[in-house]
Amino acid sequence: MQRDRSFLSSKRGLIIQDLQFKRIVPDTPVEDDLSTCSSYDNIDAEDPGDYRQPKRPHWDNKVQFVLACIGYSVGLGNVWRFPYLCYKSGGGVFLVPYFLILIVCGVPMLYMELAVGQFTRRGPIGALGQICPLFKGAGLSSVVISFLMSTYHNVIIAYAIYYFFTAFKADQPWSDCDNTWNTPACWTPALQNIDNRSRPNTSRTSSEEFFERKVLQISGGIEEPGVLRWELVACLITAWVIVYFSIWKSIKSSAQVRYLTATLPFLLIIVFLTRSLTLEGADKGLQYFFRPRWALLADAKVWVNAAAQIFNSVGIAFGSMICFASYNKFHNNILIDTVAVSLINALTSLLVGIFAFATIGNIALEQNMSVEAVLSDGPGLVFVVYPQALAKMPASQLWAVLFFFMLVCLSLNSQFAVVEVVVSSIQDGFPNRMKRILLCHEMLVLLICVISFLFGLPNITQGGIYFFQLIDHYAASISIMFLAFFEVIAISWFYGVNRLCNNVKEMTGRMPSIYFRLCWLIAAPFLIMAVWVFSLIDYEPPTYRNGEYIYPWWAETLGWGIASLSLICIPAFAIYVLLRAEGDTFLQKLRNSIKPDFEACQTCGQEYCTEPLHSLDEDSIKEPLHELNNLIQQNSNCLPPKPEV
Repeated sequence: MQRDRSFLSSKRGLIIQDLQFKRIVPDTPVEDDLSTCSSYDNIDAEDPGDYRQPKRPHWDNKVQFVLACIGYSVGLGNVWRFPYLCYKSGGGVFLVPYFLILIVCGVPMLYMELAVGQFTRRGPIGALGQICPLFKGAGLSSVVISFLMSTYHNVIIAYAIYYFFTAFKADQPWSDCDNTWNTPACWTPALQNIDNRSRPNTSRTSSEEFFERKVLQISGGIEEPGVLRWELVACLITAWVIVYFSIWKSIKSSAQVRYLTATLPFLLIIVFLTRSLTLEGADKGLQYFFRPRWALLADAKVWVNAAAQIFNSVGIAFGSMICFASYNKFHNNILIDTVAVSLINALTSLLVGIFAFATIGNIALEQNMSVEAVLSDGPGLVFVVYPQALAKMPASQLWAVLFFFMLVCLSLNSQFAVVEVVVSSIQDGFPNRMKRILLCHEMLVLLICVISFLFGLPNITQGGIYFFQLIDHYAASISIMFLAFFEVIAISWFYGVNRLCNNVKEMTGRMPSIYFRLCWLIAAPFLIMAVWVFSLIDYEPPTYRNGEYIYPWWAETLGWGIASLSLICIPAFAIYVLLRAEGDTFLQKLRNSIKPDFEACQTCGQEYCTEPLHSLDEDSIKEPLHELNNLIQQNSNCLPPKPEV
């Protein structure tokens, strides 16, 4: 009797809860659990009373989430891409559009992505598909870009691992010209007379020859792919093994790894910064970094480079921030996270810029050349200029080991993020199929890592550096701004700024400021579109070694083909959604295709609310009440006290 009473009471509570949320909570399959593996053992760690689906693990604490965001945004882009683009754009003038775009686009769009991810509890495809099905392709596009990025980004980690182990040698091979791979053109400044140390025009430094002739064994161009560099293959396998065992348990494993990889690099950056400021000629490089040439603001390339750096560094439109926020608890205060991540990212870029340009100034003085002539295209800043500077430091072996260990840590943080985007998006899109075919989360991660490794092999052939430069140019720069524009349009114009603000208020208890609303609605879309249009008007094909090598026409075609893999997702999926939408006319189909998958409560305006039962109309409660009456009649002898409805 007591068991029947408890059952009926429990059943009544479930029916009443169903009545409360029936009109406003979209149905979700029971199988949305996604996995039977231990990766999701903490499913029950969700908020008590949080009825939202899908079920998803949470970060153990706020620190893990912030470290994940910082680890992704503060990565190789700060150490390599920021100083290089600043150098390429004329130095200090680059900082003006950089901080302007950060304020107008970077911070507001980061806030927007965190809000969307936390509210929908989905990856980029599922999140954008819920709030605006017509632009679900923008989420798919971000996953495609993340996948492409993962294939070649891990190659940088492979290079860093190669240098890391090489740095343990007592005599670092990039510091002199006495090696089998060196040519008669090899030149080492330390061996020249101190009063006559100008670098010959046809010479190459020992660090350049080590990188190109020993590490890469570089061929004459992309048309000469050559053979695989087996040492780099081994390093690439090592990199993917590290990535796999760091994320195979989803955030349960990657969050623990980030305690080391996301914190130690900051300490090492400060140490290297302090050391670089004491180098002779550091002031020469810092003048180039901080003294803007205002005339260059009229050059569209400076703005395009600044926008590309913001999107790559902060992680806008790559889907990673949406993915990270989807593991948050519903009432997490994302404004604090947004400000913290943005400030730390900008400050780190400045510190690394000072360190990089102080080092470049030292090399320029040492070689009796201008600051503008020190760098070349590609990852030369990291693997040519930095090793050259490290070789002159006291205890150079220790500094080299620490530097390349820092580089591995920074790169791994970004790699974790882009791979997790692909994994979570596939799980969100095909939960039942993944569970049936691959059985568990770990197998899906393994499959993605293996496929990404195979796609990365062309980057480590003898002509791989040319392919690396090509895919980086088209996938990470041209495509990302196009994607960012459609993402902000889908969320702020079609889903609506007012809706998004209500979602933020529901989660955090306060509405976003007028600054964020204006940026979402007007400033960010128009600035992104302007930068993207100018990037097409002033388009220049990629080159290598500052224009010494020009890519053939078919390589450019290949580059645009790589870019179109992500760009085509948006219009193609929009057409697909329109064709499948309900309605007899085009306008009806369009209206239904931009309608969110959930509707706000008409009483309180919230998407997920706890309005009392009387706020629902009669039709919506008729069937559940009928079920409740049947239960009462069948169990009249064990009926618990009458509840207040």
